[in-house]
Amino acid sequence: MLITTDYLRPGDEVDEFLRLSGLETDHLPMTGRRDPEQLVAALAGIDAALVANEPLTAGVLARAPGLRAIVRTGVGYDSIDVAAAARLGISVSNLPGINANAVAEYTMGLLLAGARRLVQSAHGVAQGAWPRADGRELRGSTLGLIGYGASARALVPLARAFGMSVICSTRVPARLRDDPSVAFVGLHELLATADYVSVHTSLTERTRGLLGEAAFERMKPTALLVNTARGPIVDEDALVAAVRAGQIAGAALDVVSEEPLPPGSPLRGVEGIVVYSHLAGQTAEARAAAGRRGAEELVAALEGRARFRVN
Repeated sequence: MLITTDYLRPGDEVDEFLRLSGLETDHLPMTGRRDPEQLVAALAGIDAALVANEPLTAGVLARAPGLRAIVRTGVGYDSIDVAAAARLGISVSNLPGINANAVAEYTMGLLLAGARRLVQSAHGVAQGAWPRADGRELRGSTLGLIGYGASARALVPLARAFGMSVICSTRVPARLRDDPSVAFVGLHELLATADYVSVHTSLTERTRGLLGEAAFERMKPTALLVNTARGPIVDEDALVAAVRAGQIAGAALDVVSEEPLPPGSPLRGVEGIVVYSHLAGQTAEARAAAGRRGAEELVAALEGRARFRVN
């Protein structure tokens, strides 16, 4: 089996569990972009894979005839063509909720950093200045959640503890909207009302480019956008234009359309936009849990009893 998740190593707890389960492991950590031919070569002779964000397209999967199971060591699986995998008889699983607490805490960090302009202050001091611009308090403000998955739900009590009101736009059925402290509204109302808009929805054809020019025109000029979900949900060109025009105050982006952020990205050098390196779910605790559960799911999938199969 192939392991590409970069924090899993030969001889660690996960590797030992897999080997005791009768599997031979091959580690090839993903530390940057891989072209399709590299992926095809890596999958040669492989029966199962524990993966990061590799683009496992229909073309790549079709050239991996021995592959029977894929487990994504995280929540999002948009980098895998799950329909093609199903046609080829390949089981695909994710790990729902595995890093929800890590993402929620990190999102609060971005909200605080954005409200108090912490990154700009530290950067100014590093450059020899002494910035003293006013920040804003979270208490009394409104947080708008786009999506109501595990990370959004984990964020609600943290935001409430800071004195924020929480509203949410989601397609989750009404019977599952079980938190009376959250007001569920339409997306247009959320964008017009929220002081902070935090993205927690999955990337689909419906949500690709969801936050574009029209969305930014509805938002408050003082609003901050936070995205810890998937980069392509935000139209980056429209975001840059909106921030430069003062339509919104700024954005804290943990995810972008192309990762790592390329040198020529329009997001670079824009006052008010801070880009982080996709760290929301990266805690020691979340990584340990994802490794263990991912290995367990992979063994189960090979035995035909996957718990979190998505196709």
